[in-house]
Amino acid sequence: MVTLKGNTVYLRALEPEDLEFVYAIENDEEIWEVSNTQTPYSRFLIRQYLENAHQDIYEAKQLRLAICINDGFEAVGLIDLFDFDPKNQRAGIGIVIKNHEHRSSGVGKESLELLIKYCFEQLQLHQLYANIGTENTPSINLFTNFGFQCVGIKKDWNRLQNSYADEGFYQLINQKNK
Repeated sequence: MVTLKGNTVYLRALEPEDLEFVYAIENDEEIWEVSNTQTPYSRFLIRQYLENAHQDIYEAKQLRLAICINDGFEAVGLIDLFDFDPKNQRAGIGIVIKNHEHRSSGVGKESLELLIKYCFEQLQLHQLYANIGTENTPSINLFTNFGFQCVGIKKDWNRLQNSYADEGFYQLINQKNK
């Protein structure tokens, strides 16, 4: 799909071969606090999820894509649309890059740019939103670089170990679809 191909990355549908990659991400406790995960996922559950990943976004209300470097098939991250609401033309968006060497390399930036374009041009969405912890400076910088604006702070929203952390609610309105 040309729409989801950039200069250095492309976004593709999940494949059965992505089982171990998705398993590693879903069970990475470092990421749990940004993904609101509290318990590990089994390979069985992830295999079932991958078997149903072919569902249309209108049916599943979500879309998860693998982020790949243009010269390969191996995923380096995942980018998601969730809480897809066709009536109100909005969806939540999230991204995770698995390995530290791919973070701050432009992979996330180009992936987010591709998915925003897809959402606004192909899906005709009016808005996207992201929930970002107020301490997550790299993610805040990534999203605000594309025009996402913090429209509110959810106080003590996420419990992290023995304390609570605030979470920002960021929105991007499609100015061409007003």
